[in-house]
Amino acid sequence: MNGTSGALFAAVFLACAVEAVEAVTIVLAAGTARDWKSAGYGVGAGLVTLAVITAALGPAVTAIPLGALRLVVGGVLLIFGLQWLRKAVLRASGHKGLHDEDAIFARELAAAKAAESTSRFSVPDWYSFTLSFKGVVLEGLEVVFIVLTFGANAHDVPIAALAALVAVVLVVLLGLAIRAPLAKVPENTMKFVVGVMLTSFGIFWGAEGADAHWPGSDAALLVIVPCVAVYALALVAVMRRGATKPAASSPELVSEGA
Repeated sequence: MNGTSGALFAAVFLACAVEAVEAVTIVLAAGTARDWKSAGYGVGAGLVTLAVITAALGPAVTAIPLGALRLVVGGVLLIFGLQWLRKAVLRASGHKGLHDEDAIFARELAAAKAAESTSRFSVPDWYSFTLSFKGVVLEGLEVVFIVLTFGANAHDVPIAALAALVAVVLVVLLGLAIRAPLAKVPENTMKFVVGVMLTSFGIFWGAEGADAHWPGSDAALLVIVPCVAVYALALVAVMRRGATKPAASSPELVSEGA
């Protein structure tokens, strides 16, 4: 695996791990508070839905001319990457509460316990089913998008798919082993790194899509990524000086892409 493939693997792995943590937290809340069998049905239905969507989107994405694909995807990655990076900088500098999987798990658990229990289509608990299904599909769609766009742009879909698979499997196994929110996963740090990687790839591919030529071709990423990281860390240092008492834990219940 060369340097560019390694950067691709790392970016996809971290981004997909974040999405997997959030999906597993939702499923664990549904299963713990309600019914594991119904939650399992929801996960299965969500995975089937994702497989159908991936089968439909895969050929469409790879059929787009590479220049146009890189321009569009570069712009999209810049939008998402800068959003992730902005929130990561705010959290690291004390201007925004840290993302707390314990708190999210507790709120999801309370909501699941309070919901009415109904049975539909041979599913014992419909609430557990729908909660798990939505969590898997919503977070899974982001994983599919990451794999297809990163893989197609880098001409290496297998590496992107492998990184996503490894990330999801590791997070799921960890979740099954402890059956608790994955609070010990350094998600805030991961989100900072993912923000840097998405922004860097967005700059690189967006410029290439606009017919710019980077010195050293793909090796330019080895300069772009550290530059973006140093700039983000400098922002954290500057903003930390003016930070007051850190905000309370983030109230996010579902992924907002950061």
